[in-house]
Amino acid sequence: DRAEAFSSILTSRSRYFVQHYAPDPATAVELVRAAGGVPVFAHPVASARGRVVGEHTYREMIDAGLAGLEIDHRDNPAEGRAFLRKLAERHGLLVTGSSDYHGTGKPNLLGENLTTPEVLARIEEIATGTPVVRP
Repeated sequence: DRAEAFSSILTSRSRYFVQHYAPDPATAVELVRAAGGVPVFAHPVASARGRVVGEHTYREMIDAGLAGLEIDHRDNPAEGRAFLRKLAERHGLLVTGSSDYHGTGKPNLLGENLTTPEVLARIEEIATGTPVVRP
């Protein structure tokens, strides 16, 4: 059962937990940019998933080169989406979406909350790493 696995085994409280390096958000943005990627903050106001960052963290990430925000995601509540849209508009950030579909066991539907073709094209233009491969 997926929920049981995440609440018992795949948690920092599990006896199987292994400490790992986790950069602060601004450093993560810088590392993605340095690798030629396009950093987009995934479901940033999904409070049910745990911590939600404060405005100072958004500012640090934007200053470090954040390219976009994943706003259209089922775990971002409506009021959070409104806040994020204003933030994206104010700072010229890309607005993406995601179904976050990882197979059965979650309510997420494949193909919901898509990123527009225009934004996807912009992401491809910005990227300087590995070229996009299409089927």
